[in-house]
Amino acid sequence: MLKIGLTGGIGSGKTTVAKIFQLLNVPVYYADEATKLLYHTDATLMASVKKHFGEDVYTAGKLNRSKLAAIVFSDPEKLTLLNKLAHPPTIKDAQDWMIKQTAPYIIKEAALLFESGSNKGLDYIIGVRSSLELRIKRTMERDGITKDEVIKRMQRQMNEESKMKKCDFIIENNEQELVIPQVISLHEKFIKMVRMHM
Repeated sequence: MLKIGLTGGIGSGKTTVAKIFQLLNVPVYYADEATKLLYHTDATLMASVKKHFGEDVYTAGKLNRSKLAAIVFSDPEKLTLLNKLAHPPTIKDAQDWMIKQTAPYIIKEAALLFESGSNKGLDYIIGVRSSLELRIKRTMERDGITKDEVIKRMQRQMNEESKMKKCDFIIENNEQELVIPQVISLHEKFIKMVRMHM
């Protein structure tokens, strides 16, 4: 089974690309969704978050995401700390998930694939590339935040160009090239690779 990473900067449209792979019956692991769940199910992670960010980031056992976001997005060191706490359980969760899969290949979608070190053990990485203007516009619409807030979040991520250079394949999501044919082309390539190694 091939293990494929899928990444891109904020607002690049990597989740949309992941959903197209899912429509082709490819199992997809969404790291962000998994982490959100782990904040409520992993006792060690919950205890660490309370210890470092205050008991009041949880209300009746539920993480107050906006309160936590306000803390970490205004302090780079706190964001780094939160990522250090959340990445190990998410990486382990992804590994446990992969073991259960039986498809020819799987996709692991994660924004911080390289930053978290969760690219290790993957066979190939797909990068989703988009223009800065489009990424800002999409994120503002999706999250209901200002342009300045989007730019602040972007500055906390790896530079887009550096990220794309580390990828084996690139999907252009610039509203000029159709995304679906690009995904289908990669899908066929991966299936072929698997068959060659059988």
